[in-house]
Amino acid sequence: MSWKPAPEFPSSFLWGTATAAYQIEGAVAEDGRGRSIWDDFCERPGAIIGGETGVVAADHYHRWESDVDLMTTLGLDAYRLSLSWSRILPTGTGQVNVKGLDFYDRMIDRLCDAGITPAVTLYHWDLPSALQEQGGWMNRDTAFRLGEYAQIVGEKFADRVGMWMPLNEPVVHTLYGHALGVHAPGLALGFEAFQAAHHQLLGHGLAVNALRSAGCSNIGIASNHAPVRAASESPEDVVAADIYDHVVNWMFADPVLVGKYPADEFAQLLSGPIDEDLKIIAAPLDWYGINYYEPTMIAAPVEGEGTAGVLEIDLPPGLPFAPVAITGYPTTDFGWPIIPEGLGEILRTFQSRFGDALPPIYITESGCSFHDAPNEAGEVHDPARIDYHDAHLRSLRSAMDDGVDVQGYFVWSMLDNFEWAAGYKERFGLVHVDFDTQKRTPKDSFEWYRALISAHKAARV
Repeated sequence: MSWKPAPEFPSSFLWGTATAAYQIEGAVAEDGRGRSIWDDFCERPGAIIGGETGVVAADHYHRWESDVDLMTTLGLDAYRLSLSWSRILPTGTGQVNVKGLDFYDRMIDRLCDAGITPAVTLYHWDLPSALQEQGGWMNRDTAFRLGEYAQIVGEKFADRVGMWMPLNEPVVHTLYGHALGVHAPGLALGFEAFQAAHHQLLGHGLAVNALRSAGCSNIGIASNHAPVRAASESPEDVVAADIYDHVVNWMFADPVLVGKYPADEFAQLLSGPIDEDLKIIAAPLDWYGINYYEPTMIAAPVEGEGTAGVLEIDLPPGLPFAPVAITGYPTTDFGWPIIPEGLGEILRTFQSRFGDALPPIYITESGCSFHDAPNEAGEVHDPARIDYHDAHLRSLRSAMDDGVDVQGYFVWSMLDNFEWAAGYKERFGLVHVDFDTQKRTPKDSFEWYRALISAHKAARV
């Protein structure tokens, strides 16, 4: 099997894949793990398509050794995993669950033995339920609990973990989990959710400082970003798109990179010692992670029309923007438009906006869902996924040629998994998982990525 040659990358360029604990581990009630907000949310009638849950997921908790063997076969430089906060600290604070910490200790050791750098995310949306009962991210105290948790795992794994990310996609967790209520914890607070965003960012800064005090290095963040396009050149649409751009991109990047919110209006929505918090939030990073999937198109809302747009969600009334469908592009089976040039566009925008304040970048996630299944011969042919990653890597390489310092690419995801509110229908993995039998079948995209990594490794010699 052969593919067109991929563009060349620097010999130091890092090749990885990514997963998240709740999406693959299962074993939600084993070995002392506490409940998380996703355990609770999945029990809400109608919250998840098909009433599915992460109780078993990809059963990675029991199959992690063979999964690491697959990663070794793939030839990864790095594997991005998240730790389950409630597996390590069942109530989010206090006594450490030794069995939970030991699970990650064994896996990190195995990754290191295989020559794969562990890249650890501390918080990938699975807050311990006990902390949610105290207000969750609407409670400022939760930020300090994240800092404590970071200190514990930092002291345990500083000698072996090669990359750290306190947070994954705070924008998605804020908007979907706290503003719209379609992800855990299921709050529909509208603009009040900005307080949860601020506390996540504060927790990020506290965690960065805790990790450094524990002797950790190479610390960043995995933050979702994408271009925002106006639906037309009308002043109304342009203004609406600019507002949305500030909400989903710069409210989350500016505090981390330059220590301020992008507009005074954001800070006015928040309570607490904002100026002091921003000094903590802007703790210096070694790199910045961008998760990219698709651009968004925004129009000014029209009176009498809904604002659900492509999100298929009833948005709160009175918003100053309305998402609309982007047409004229192929789509994934999830319905997301495939626009590789958007990755290069957002990278160039970051370079232009932040200049010398921008550290090196990693693409900490990019991927696509296609519903490819094994054929009669047991093979999974997924040419569209190969085309997706090939095109995105070419867009990435183009941005690098324009001077953007990008140092690695993590495919989302290693395994098919529990795709949050969409359940198990959507499949992002390089490895097909039969969720009835838990059989793993590497897809053609797995072999393509293996060959690409192998070719680049050969060039390092």
